[in-house]
Amino acid sequence: MFIRNERSLKEFIQFYPIVSSLVIIHLFLWLIINFLQLPFGLELYQWGVGINLLTHNGEYWRLITSIFLHGDLMHALFNSFALVLFGPALEQMLGRFKFIIAYFGAGIAGNIATYAFEPTAFYMHLGASGAIFGLFGIYVFMIAFRKSLIDQANSQIVMTIFIIGLIMTFLRSNINISAHIFGFFGGFIIAPLVLSNVRPFSPWRNRRYRDDDSIQFDPNRWKKRRIPSKLKKNIFWIILGILVVLGLLSRF
Repeated sequence: MFIRNERSLKEFIQFYPIVSSLVIIHLFLWLIINFLQLPFGLELYQWGVGINLLTHNGEYWRLITSIFLHGDLMHALFNSFALVLFGPALEQMLGRFKFIIAYFGAGIAGNIATYAFEPTAFYMHLGASGAIFGLFGIYVFMIAFRKSLIDQANSQIVMTIFIIGLIMTFLRSNINISAHIFGFFGGFIIAPLVLSNVRPFSPWRNRRYRDDDSIQFDPNRWKKRRIPSKLKKNIFWIILGILVVLGLLSRF
């Protein structure tokens, strides 16, 4: 469910266009705003970043646009990595439209809570963390009430990384706690609506789509190097270690 088995970046984009588009937007905006510091990029940042005072004055689009913006490279990479890890399964299960509703619904819920509970005069916020915590909210709902949609091994992965993310929310500085907490609750509340009539994630659906798309048979397909069994057994700890390292690096 959380182990990528696509053969190429092209296949990943083909199977999960919404997740791919969001990641591309994250990195592209960081590139033009933070790295290249292009004039129109800086203007875009000033127009879209979440500023409670300006939201209070009627610039409500900032509740949405701030989801796409990130403060530094580690912030953008960490959120993009989390989205690539946890987004594809939900995009397949929910379908593109319901995934968009769930993702931005949770993100907006987190930003509304930020506006409601954080200081109006001076508070500024940005990032997709609230929306990503919303994905955790959907997974936790599945674990609690729709166990047929997620197996025990993946449930343990979700809960472990969610708990670590929750702890880091309160331990790290400059974290929008309101967005994380209420983004999670937003996803949890949206979950029963978007999970109606869905099937569990299955890589076989992608494989059938791939096979239908290409009728050519590769006679050497079985000779290709497989993932070592030892690596497969430790993939969870590898992913967990990467998340922890990225989280620690983002503090500097």
